[in-house]
Amino acid sequence: MSRVVLEGLEFHARHGVYETEAALGARFVIDAELHWAFAGIPDELGAAVNYAAAYEAIREEVTGERHQLIEVLADRVARRLLRDHTRLERVTVRVHKPFAPLPGVFRDVYAELTLGREDGPSGA
Repeated sequence: MSRVVLEGLEFHARHGVYETEAALGARFVIDAELHWAFAGIPDELGAAVNYAAAYEAIREEVTGERHQLIEVLADRVARRLLRDHTRLERVTVRVHKPFAPLPGVFRDVYAELTLGREDGPSGA
């Protein structure tokens, strides 16, 4: 299986459980692996998954509706990508919250979800 990866997409959003997260917002970083069979396709955009359109869908999901859980946000992004891009066979989405409100020193917190076409794009 082949894939196109959008890695390190950064957005300011207001996800989280605490009211301060809703008020101030924080940086969220998204990685999306778009799995689809592109070996041998013609060299034209119409034959591909348009990753500019995928970026826009991700941006809309991340900066739109507020969610308390990054797990829910990962699910929304994954299902939206599957719904919008019928060539995709599977997606893996990681939602990083590098400034999560934790009491210790850490590099990153993220939720990762892999969904395939068989999991269905419902709920998006």
